[in-house]
Amino acid sequence: MPDADRIVRTLRRAIQCFRDTPGRRGRCVTLQGASEVFVSGDLHGNLENFRQLMMRGNLAQNPQRHFVLQEVVHGPFHYPAGGDKSHQLLELVAALKCQFPHQVHFLLGNHELAQHTQRRISKGDFDLNQSFREGVGTAYGSRAAEVYAVYEELLSVVPVALWTANRILLCHSLPPASRLPDFDPAVLERDVFTQADTVPGGTVHSLVWGRDTRPETVAAFLTKMDADLLISGHVPCENGFDTPNDRQLILDSLGSPAGYCLFPTDRPLTYAELVHQVSIL
Repeated sequence: MPDADRIVRTLRRAIQCFRDTPGRRGRCVTLQGASEVFVSGDLHGNLENFRQLMMRGNLAQNPQRHFVLQEVVHGPFHYPAGGDKSHQLLELVAALKCQFPHQVHFLLGNHELAQHTQRRISKGDFDLNQSFREGVGTAYGSRAAEVYAVYEELLSVVPVALWTANRILLCHSLPPASRLPDFDPAVLERDVFTQADTVPGGTVHSLVWGRDTRPETVAAFLTKMDADLLISGHVPCENGFDTPNDRQLILDSLGSPAGYCLFPTDRPLTYAELVHQVSIL
């Protein structure tokens, strides 16, 4: 059984590191001291892909490189005794944040939001939120409720959107066109979201759940967010990434091939130049 005391200490340190991230305002971050960004797509508990990404990111040897991860919970990997093992990846991301507090950033995705707010999310009849809790119970036994409570605190502070100096926006998804008129970026600059922000129709829910990749929707969203290009996840990509329009790059790091992107932030980039920086595990 994992050491619950050690995990709780790591999670609490990570929570403070997220709160202290330079350039943070509310749940938004404008990256500071970054000459390049290494960003992955959805991971959903894939520890091996995470390990390979860490090796390629090589943060220790690249102090001006920032590593952005997203969507780590709710995966296909389960304990023999029952329950989702993806909490393990959440813990590793927390440990990595403690090790590189200014270089590591974890974006809230729709699965983290669903777990945190306990709004049911499922595949078929399989309740992913319940499976996650069962996995925590399998791992931590009588300490599970204590550890889970700190997971929830962590998910209440991680950022939802990041901007680079060259006007590239990173967030898990974007609102559909029907939600854009009511989408309020100022909400994202709050430290605490209200229930209205996180239910369907709310700004945060719309940000992480949308799948509208039409060029006009992406252009309108980027105008609201004061950015030129968008890197997102959320949409499964057969080739590890997708280019659905001329301003959005979608990354998917769950399976194989797994896409990631390492791009410079110290000069303007065209969309073609950004896509050229995509690599595959």
